[in-house]
Amino acid sequence: MASNIDPESDTDVEGGQSGGVQSVDRALAVLEILARDGHAGVSDIAEEMGIHKSTVSRLLGSLVAREMVHQNSERGKYQLGFGILRLASSIPGRLSLVREARPVLESLAEEFKETVNLAVLRSNYAVNVDQAMGPSTLATYDWVGNLTPLHATSSGKVLLAALPAEDRDRILKETGLPSRTPRTITNRKELENQLLAVARDGYGVVREEFEIGLTAAAVPVYNHLGAVIGAISISGPAFRFDPEEIPGLIEALKQGGLQVSAKMGYTGR
Repeated sequence: MASNIDPESDTDVEGGQSGGVQSVDRALAVLEILARDGHAGVSDIAEEMGIHKSTVSRLLGSLVAREMVHQNSERGKYQLGFGILRLASSIPGRLSLVREARPVLESLAEEFKETVNLAVLRSNYAVNVDQAMGPSTLATYDWVGNLTPLHATSSGKVLLAALPAEDRDRILKETGLPSRTPRTITNRKELENQLLAVARDGYGVVREEFEIGLTAAAVPVYNHLGAVIGAISISGPAFRFDPEEIPGLIEALKQGGLQVSAKMGYTGR
């Protein structure tokens, strides 16, 4: 059956999709390609989208005029322009980390039957701002609003590991490394080695460092600039919960963190 869409005209002959809507859809597709690849030429974009190069050139011309796209004069390729930054700058303040993370917290709690928390860095502590509990969890404690020490919690270690060295040094000098249990890491060198592992592996685990009988693992949440703005943790009784021994848990936790990060504008670049 012949197509009703003229590939050169941006117009649906039978009116099922207006030319304007189609052009918007194609322009957004161009932006997504440039966001993913960093830069691309007219031929590259045309080939991926399956449309004529002249159509791509018209789309890019409109985007360049509005500073959404910039052409690199040396290579002739296109990349995202400063107009995108102007639009994006209004987003972070309006996005609610708690709202965007809630479905992921609930999904993880349902899948692994344990307590899942979302924490952010506030005043030298990890503050739990939301919590979801699995259907059969033994825990009943509400962690929301609690200040927890960075050096003794999985979320805290994820947040600490993401900080510049000078900020981490300032915080740890102000708070010290007080012992919460006999297993709390109170040696600065040992803690720094752990934080290097957290940064390398993309997650952190604590085993009864904050509270005897409690084990937890956490992963970072990133914003549109790639900065860590929070941590998602899952915790359970040490006698039956070891996050690194439960098949698929660490990977699911990481994917959950990336899902929330994507909602906050993170592209992985």
